[in-house]
Amino acid sequence: MSEDQKKDTETSPSQDSGDEVKKDFKGLLGSVRKFLSDLLEIRSNTDAAATKESIIADIPFKGHTSWILVCSIFIASVGLNANSTAVVIGAMLISPLMGPILGMGMSLAINDIDTLRRSLKNFAVMVVLSVITAFLFFYLFPLRDESSELLARTKPDIRDVLIAFFGGLALVIARAKKGTIASVIFGVAIATALMPPLCTVGFGLAIGKPWYAAGAMYLFTINTIFIGLATFLVIKFLRFPMVRYANSQRRRLIARLASITGILVMIPAGFTFYNVFQESLFMKQAQSFLQDTVEVYQFDGAGRYVDNLTKLEYVDDGTSMIEVVFMGDELVPENVVNTWRIQKNEYNRLKNAELHIIQGGKDDSEEKFNYVSELYEKNKAELLNKDEQIRMLEEELVSLTKNVGKQIPFQDISAEAKANYENIEALGFSYQVRTDFKKMDTIPVFEVDWKDEVSSGQKEADTKKMLAWLKLRLQDTTLVIKEVE
Repeated sequence: MSEDQKKDTETSPSQDSGDEVKKDFKGLLGSVRKFLSDLLEIRSNTDAAATKESIIADIPFKGHTSWILVCSIFIASVGLNANSTAVVIGAMLISPLMGPILGMGMSLAINDIDTLRRSLKNFAVMVVLSVITAFLFFYLFPLRDESSELLARTKPDIRDVLIAFFGGLALVIARAKKGTIASVIFGVAIATALMPPLCTVGFGLAIGKPWYAAGAMYLFTINTIFIGLATFLVIKFLRFPMVRYANSQRRRLIARLASITGILVMIPAGFTFYNVFQESLFMKQAQSFLQDTVEVYQFDGAGRYVDNLTKLEYVDDGTSMIEVVFMGDELVPENVVNTWRIQKNEYNRLKNAELHIIQGGKDDSEEKFNYVSELYEKNKAELLNKDEQIRMLEEELVSLTKNVGKQIPFQDISAEAKANYENIEALGFSYQVRTDFKKMDTIPVFEVDWKDEVSSGQKEADTKKMLAWLKLRLQDTTLVIKEVE
C-alpha cells in the first residue's frame, strides 16, 4: 500500500466525525429556528376580516360613544385635578379614543381611502370634543391646582415615544388575534395615556398658560403618530388584503395616495423621535454635569444651591441653556465658575449650551437681583394648594403671637384700680381696631364708670391719673380710657 493510501485511510475517521458534528449543528440550528418560529409566528392565528371589521366599527364618534367620551374626559379631569392616579386610570379604561387612530393606521396599510377619510373626520371630532369638555371643566371648577399629574403631561420625553410605539404594537397584535385579548387592550389604554394629555390641553387654556397646552398637545401628537405607525407596520407585516377598486386607474391613484400619506406620517414620526431622543440625551448629560460639579460644591458660609430652581432648556439649534441658582451672602468664586464651564465642554451635547449662574445680588449675565425674586415667585405659584394653606396658617400664628403679647391681666388690674380709686363704680376692657388709613393697629380700651356723686372735675382728674398709671403699669403708650356717659 502506498504512503498516500495510508494517509487517506488514516484521515477518513476524523472526516466522518467532522461531518457528523456539522450535521448535529445544522440539526440544532434547525430545531432552534423551528422553536422560534412556533414561538413568535402570528400570521397563522390572525383573522384579518374580523380585525378589519372590528377596527372600522370603533371609528365613529356619535351617540353613545360621544357621551362615553365626555364622561371619561370629566373623570380624567377630576382625577388630574385631585392628583389621583387611580381615577385617571379608571377614565382611561372607559375612553373610546383608540378607534379613529387604529382606523387611520389600518386604512393607510390597505389603501382604504374611504376609511381613512372617516377616521380623520372622527379623529378631529374626538380631539375638539375632548379639549372643549376639559376646558369647560377647569374653567368653571373653582379648584384648579397645578398637580403633579397635570404637569407630568406637559413635557414629553423619549420614554413617551417608546410607550406609544410598543403600546400600539401590542394593541394591533391583540386585535388581530383570533379571539381578542381584552386584557391587552385595557393595558394599552392605560399605558399609551391618550386622554390625560387632552385634559391637560384644556387645563392650560382654562388657566391662561398656553405653554402647558402646547406641551400636552405635543405629547398627544406623539402618542397618536406612533400608535398609528405601529398599526401600519403590523397590518403590513400580517399581509392584510389590499382594498381593490374596479377602476384600475383609481386603484393605482389610491395606492399612491396611501403610500404618500404613509410616508408623510412616518417623516414627522422619525423627526419627532429624533428630537425627543436628542433632548433626552441632553437632559441626561446636563443632570450628570450638575451632579459632578454644582451639587458637590461646598460653601464655607451662608450660601446654598437651590436645586428646585434649576432650569434646563434644550433647543435643537444649539442655543440650549443650563441655569442654576445660588442663594445667600456667599458667592461662588469666578475661577470655580470658569472651571465648571470647562468641565461642561467635556460633555459632547453640552458644548454649545450656555451656563448661567445666578447668585446673591449678581449673576454672570449682569441682570438685577430682582430676576431671582421673579423666578422664585414664578416657581412658588406652581406649588400645591396646601403650601398656600400653610402660609396662611403661619401668618395667623404670627398674628396670634403678637396678640398674646398684648394680653391684659384684667383681673389684677381691676383689683388694683378698685384699691387705688375709691370713686370707681365699674371698669370695662376691650380691644379696638383703629386705622388712620395709612396703617392699622389694635388699641386696648378701658371704660370707666365713676360714681354719680363725684364731680366732673374730680372725674377728669382721676381719669388722667388712671391713664398715666395704666400706661406705666402695662408698658403700653397706645391704650386709652373712656368715661361711661
